[in-house]
Amino acid sequence: MRVVLAGLLLALTLGCTSRDAPEDSGDPQTQRARDSVLGASRLPGAAGVQGALDVADSAAARRAREDAVAEDP
Repeated sequence: MRVVLAGLLLALTLGCTSRDAPEDSGDPQTQRARDSVLGASRLPGAAGVQGALDVADSAAARRAREDAVAEDP
């Protein structure tokens, strides 16, 4: 009887939850701005965020150089 009651409670709990994703604009520039502010803060882990932003900037610059070379034979 306990197993049936636990299963019913679990089903009710899962049935009442929302599957909607959190509201997110999806704008990468907005996310970049948030990450930049976080990276500039003194919070724990902020240096890691700033490091990831630096790596992303470096990769974007490299892709731009590679694209420039590919366009101009």
